[in-house]
Amino acid sequence: MIKQLLYLGFLFIIGCGSNDNSIQNTNDLDLGTIKSGIQQAYLKGTTNTQYGFYLYTPSQYDATNEEKFPLLIYLHGAGSRGDSSINPNDLSVILLDGPPSLINEIRWNPKHPMIVASPQSPTVWNTEHLHDFISSLVESLKVDTQRIYMTGFSMGGKGCFDYVSNKGDDSYVAALVPIAGFGDISKGKQFKNIPVWAFHGDADNIVPYSSSVSMINAINAEDPATRAKLTIYPGVNHNSWTRTYDNTAIGEGHVDYDPFDITIYEWMYLYKK
Repeated sequence: MIKQLLYLGFLFIIGCGSNDNSIQNTNDLDLGTIKSGIQQAYLKGTTNTQYGFYLYTPSQYDATNEEKFPLLIYLHGAGSRGDSSINPNDLSVILLDGPPSLINEIRWNPKHPMIVASPQSPTVWNTEHLHDFISSLVESLKVDTQRIYMTGFSMGGKGCFDYVSNKGDDSYVAALVPIAGFGDISKGKQFKNIPVWAFHGDADNIVPYSSSVSMINAINAEDPATRAKLTIYPGVNHNSWTRTYDNTAIGEGHVDYDPFDITIYEWMYLYKK
């Protein structure tokens, strides 16, 4: 709570270390001149996408050469909803959790450099808006379209499941990591060609861990090309994402489920669309 109050008291144009959170105004989403190794904030309405968002490009990113990079889409939970076209400060809450938090705190160092896009939704995640958002990034950035990944927690975990449930093989993603989420168990067949690794705490009193168990069982019942994985943290409540995103819980998974034995970023990189 204290952390949230501190962040909400700041403008989202805070700079931290190598990050640059200044407002960007680029209505046509021409991101060809973005700064490498920088996480930049784009207010809703300043680009032609549906969302306000943070965008990080690794230091290796160079708009002048042909090298392309994996793209990670991060979906926040319900507590980070907002509309930066109404209140610019809303966007700062994206920096509270997940990859954008690690980037902002200069603790982001995956083995394989990737672009990270962190959109903000004012409501539950909308599949079509997400798909259009990713399309805009693919058109504007040097994205390896075979390596587009998605992760999110709570409402964002549901957003991950919903995106593939609705789009199936037409989705952009090559692999999916929903955390403390839930989905439509009647749509297991949609995940047949998309690897999934879900995480949940077994003491979650907001979204019961049985929600992830049911979803992963529904996917595996369809005999997917890659068996869906599930890691359960014993005694962990709703916040099962922090330890997953920063890798501090490696080795702590319940023995009756899949072990957390590799970072989710290295695991995602194993798969190409």
